[in-house]
Amino acid sequence: MSDMKEAESAGEEEKDWAEAKAFFDSLKSKKPRPPKPRYAVTIAVSSRTLFDMTSERKIFKQQGLEKYAVMSVNARLRALYPDSEELFDIVLMTNNHAQVGVRLINSINHYDLTIERFCMTGGKSPIGYLKAYMTNLYLSKDSKKVQEAIGEGIAAAIMFTPDMEVELSDTQLRVAFDGDAVLFSDESEIIVKQHGLDTFFEHEKRFENKPLAQGPLKCFLEALGKLQRKFYAKNERLNCPIRTYLVTARSAASSGARVLKTLRSWGLEIDEALFLAGAPKGPLLQKIRPHIFFDDQMFHIEGAMELGTISAHVPYGIGQKYNRGKLIEENPQKQ
Repeated sequence: MSDMKEAESAGEEEKDWAEAKAFFDSLKSKKPRPPKPRYAVTIAVSSRTLFDMTSERKIFKQQGLEKYAVMSVNARLRALYPDSEELFDIVLMTNNHAQVGVRLINSINHYDLTIERFCMTGGKSPIGYLKAYMTNLYLSKDSKKVQEAIGEGIAAAIMFTPDMEVELSDTQLRVAFDGDAVLFSDESEIIVKQHGLDTFFEHEKRFENKPLAQGPLKCFLEALGKLQRKFYAKNERLNCPIRTYLVTARSAASSGARVLKTLRSWGLEIDEALFLAGAPKGPLLQKIRPHIFFDDQMFHIEGAMELGTISAHVPYGIGQKYNRGKLIEENPQKQ
């Protein structure tokens, strides 16, 4: 009975979408219609991340991600697949009251952003709606909300904007990921922190053929890969408007094989893999110029921002208990 109900529900949903599409197509508009959530790669963005809500200045520098790069990818996909629903979709999430909605709508129209889906919760946390919107990535400046989202199994990160402005590509979306505690679990990082590098190297050699468990951002890389393969299918691999990077502090010879074999076991590709063996990430990121860089450790985020890289902190794993390799005292005794 439950299977029959689910089938009926799915059929009704498809009928609703078909009717909505027919109505939308009957309207004369230059704006493309939003894709179905079940097929889209949905990025939910808090209003504070997208706009400076305090001084009502221009869009944050993250516009490279939300505006130009994502819109460019969608334009290319629509040209290759006119009827495809597999596109980027931006959802604006805010706990502001609906009265603020007009201000947000005016700002979105002013900057010509393709954002049609809003979630205004009137003071309540919007986290509960992320699954309903089938969110693939949630970006916010609120660390508690991001931690809550990760706890719900949703890829999420805290956005940080550098003071230095760097020119970013408006034709290719570039996304850079750290490895441990971002794409992968923190299981190997735990060994580094608790037993040191030599034990870590031995552990990675011993378990080289055992895939690492997935981390909080693995599903977003997976979603990007889904869109990349649509370009590959049209012989557009060399001209793909999405490019992904692994930027890890791991050493290639000592601990790199397990990472690459894990990605292969997942059926995922990474366009460029950079093993830095503990060297600073900022200079290489300055060369890559990603639209966003994800890392679980704040000192890497800070180093990247100093050289102009838009960065997103993933508050996950044992690294949150350390600062530059030193354990943070949770309850320091008062002197």
